[in-house]
Amino acid sequence: MAHEVELSGLDLRYESFRLKQPALEERLLASMAQRGIEEPLEGVDVRQTKVLLNGFKRYRCARKLRLATVPYCSLGPDEAAAILSLLKTSNSRALGILEQAAFIAELKNVRGMNVAEIAAELSRSKSWVSMRLGLLVEMSAKVRQQLFTGAFPVYSYMYLLRQFMRMNGVKAEEIEEFVLALSGRGLSVREVEQLAHGFFRGPESFREEIRKGNLALPLERMRQVPRAPMGAASLSGCCWATWS
Repeated sequence: MAHEVELSGLDLRYESFRLKQPALEERLLASMAQRGIEEPLEGVDVRQTKVLLNGFKRYRCARKLRLATVPYCSLGPDEAAAILSLLKTSNSRALGILEQAAFIAELKNVRGMNVAEIAAELSRSKSWVSMRLGLLVEMSAKVRQQLFTGAFPVYSYMYLLRQFMRMNGVKAEEIEEFVLALSGRGLSVREVEQLAHGFFRGPESFREEIRKGNLALPLERMRQVPRAPMGAASLSGCCWATWS
């Protein structure tokens, strides 16, 4: 049963486990200003503390709207059980794969559950659990921060940069360097793709421009490159001549 709780009394220790999506949050803010909070926030009651697990966007919007209280529903008094409950219904709560990974890592590394136990509790395969744990293992702390704060597009990391790591032997530190160089620049997925092909396959002079934050010229150069059959920019011929 949902009930009203003081907004200021909610514990936000799991806020970094949830992705920030500024554009979506802006739309939610407009909706809440007109209709209020339509779904209660969810958390776990640890002794006298209400620890928030789901509803961080609503929480931040409520603060902007200067609301004193919010509707809240408890998932129980046990953190591990509450996290498992959240994961079991992650589709209805729109929990992304990286968010799932963060909570699964919490169950394994902090709550002492092994992969088999987590898989059994969630009615998932061990490979499903292991794949999500592996996502965080291969990711540096700085990259994780940029992804979870919304500074770098998650789609670009998941479906572009990880492919470079697996298929082209790109090192994790190179991925971190690229992510940090582009974070917070408001680039589209398409622009990130163009710059990635130049950064990881082009000459050092191209990479140096990106490191310095000079993105306009590299983007213009990549727009002039003919497209290869699989959607990747062709790297042959005169494209790199101007960068040598």
